Amino acid sequence: MKNRLSCNPVLRLPVTDRLLRVVAIGLLMLACAARPAVASDSAPAWMHAASSISVPPHDEKTDAVLLYSEQNVTVISADKIRTQVREVYKILRPEGRHHGTVHVYFSPPRSRVTSLRGWSIPAQGTDFAVKDKDSIDEAYSDGMTLVSDVRKKVLKIPAAELGNVVGYEFEIEERPYLLQDEWEFQEVSPVGETRYSLQLPPGWEYKSAWLNYPECKPAQAGANQWQWALKNVSGIRREEEMPPVKGVAGRMIVSFFPSGGPDTRNGFSDWRGMGNWYQTLLEGRLDASPEIKQKVSWLTASLSSPLQKMKALANFVQHDVRYVAIELGIGGYQPHPAAEVFAHHYGDCKDKATLMQSMLREIGIDSYFVIINAERGTVKAETPANADSFNHMILAVKLPGNLTDPSLIATIDHPKLGKILFFDPTNDLTPFGRIGGYLQSNYGLLVAPGGGELVELPKEPSIMNSVLRMAKFQLDESGKLHGDVREIRAGDRGSRERSFLRNVPKDSDKIKPIESILGDSLSAFRITKARIENLNQTDQPFGFDYSFDAENYAKNAGDLLLVRPRAIGVKSSGLLETKEPRLFPIEFPGPERDTDSFEITVPAGYEVEDLPPPVAADYSFAAYHSKSEVVGNVIHYNRTFEIKELSVPVSKAADLKALYRIIATDERNTAVLKHSVK
Repeated sequence: MKNRLSCNPVLRLPVTDRLLRVVAIGLLMLACAARPAVASDSAPAWMHAASSISVPPHDEKTDAVLLYSEQNVTVISADKIRTQVREVYKILRPEGRHHGTVHVYFSPPRSRVTSLRGWSIPAQGTDFAVKDKDSIDEAYSDGMTLVSDVRKKVLKIPAAELGNVVGYEFEIEERPYLLQDEWEFQEVSPVGETRYSLQLPPGWEYKSAWLNYPECKPAQAGANQWQWALKNVSGIRREEEMPPVKGVAGRMIVSFFPSGGPDTRNGFSDWRGMGNWYQTLLEGRLDASPEIKQKVSWLTASLSSPLQKMKALANFVQHDVRYVAIELGIGGYQPHPAAEVFAHHYGDCKDKATLMQSMLREIGIDSYFVIINAERGTVKAETPANADSFNHMILAVKLPGNLTDPSLIATIDHPKLGKILFFDPTNDLTPFGRIGGYLQSNYGLLVAPGGGELVELPKEPSIMNSVLRMAKFQLDESGKLHGDVREIRAGDRGSRERSFLRNVPKDSDKIKPIESILGDSLSAFRITKARIENLNQTDQPFGFDYSFDAENYAKNAGDLLLVRPRAIGVKSSGLLETKEPRLFPIEFPGPERDTDSFEITVPAGYEVEDLPPPVAADYSFAAYHSKSEVVGNVIHYNRTFEIKELSVPVSKAADLKALYRIIATDERNTAVLKHSVK
């Protein structure tokens, strides 16, 4: 087993890692220490040779470098693959000590760790060694899966200290569900030298595809054996709001199959083939039980239109079927039968999608699975066919030809299937007809009759994901500001607040989002009233209604009073105010359009002498407009901020930086009040 389709996109928790991948985790996360090391055991010759490799280029923030890595894959048969991994790190900073703890994942009985050893080579002194018997075998949990057969061996290597070299090797044997592997040769740490070798049985063939890195041709290393090698692979420097690491890291995807081509039971070489492979996992799983038929009839009996019926079924699956993941064996890929999901009233994303598809069939509506990654940017248009890039499942619902309704936003016109609507049965905060920002402009595999097809999901209009903030303020001559504010939040902007507030047990803590909004703009304030609107009505816009006082909001400057028209709300950002040049695109959570409309009544005896200038900044990816004007004794401040594109390339980073600076200036600008002449 490798990646699993069980992600809850609302919580955005990490999914299960590849079972053939070693994950280094901090020492403090180790539940208990390994047994004492045998100091007399020397590190093997291959590790000593690797320790002498020149340290690859790196910056002063690099915790460690991967001096040497090799992954040797031997395909013995369609039912047996042996993989050997060796890695050697040099620790450059104290934060790099976590490379001394090795986690190897496996899933019995289909895979087992046949050997595991580790060593350290101190800068001074003798080598240390630990063996398989020194490891800890424990169950693995990702915090989301209730029951899983995934386990891990944890090995702690001694002397994982600054300046020292640590290394390990392990071997895994598995009976694969898929004849496919990944060489993930680029990571956060710079790599000195890395190798990948593939040994196939006579007559077998392979197909390789490269992503995010120039292709490297293999060398023939023997009969039906190939080896790829790279040197000085740069590390991935993490940046705020960057794409997922898997979406930018160099990797090679290799599929292998017996002579005659891939078998849909355990292999594919393109997206069409992957769709056919997944279809084999669905056989018999969509059949409706008598109980499902009865439930569908009960839910839709009083409803006349297909849309009303679809919404009723969607509401049931989203809210009455709990998210619980039970993944044993191929259950990481294969959904449970719809009848089981309904009987238990729980399941993960693919289980909920399966039940929804089964129920839709009962009202004559076709739908199709869409395998996707909840982190937009992991899969791109050029991504080669592979199962490891996905972690989530949603549906594409084929709408009746004559059905039109303004609530059906997340649609595309498919050349063969007609109009299809994307729907996430797992996300109980986004109603039928809409999708969250994490799915918009994202690529997913549409599993339809005739095979799979990589499709781009639609981007919704920015107004569908918005904040409308309206406020009326009164300013007194001491500089105190009193305000009544109403916020209407649509789309993800409301879903995020609902997600937080529904998990807050104390009513007194439910004003924390309001406190955060005010705290970002005001040095001191006191909330005098607060109310939440439509907390549980997900088909209605979410809202805040609150009042506050802020002492010394306006500042005295001689006989003048300086007041900032932009009283609350921050749209500027220091995201790009860094010394290092930007390396990766900037990713926004979703399209948005925010509007502030404020009225500030000036104190008696004062009049407005000067106002901030209007602002109009338009770029292809975003736009910002603001204007201040006076009507009688009231300052009217209006502004809009719109995100139009969800990904800003590095070539436009300077423009985005300039936009944020324009916004920051506008947010600081003040109006000047003076005593009126009587």
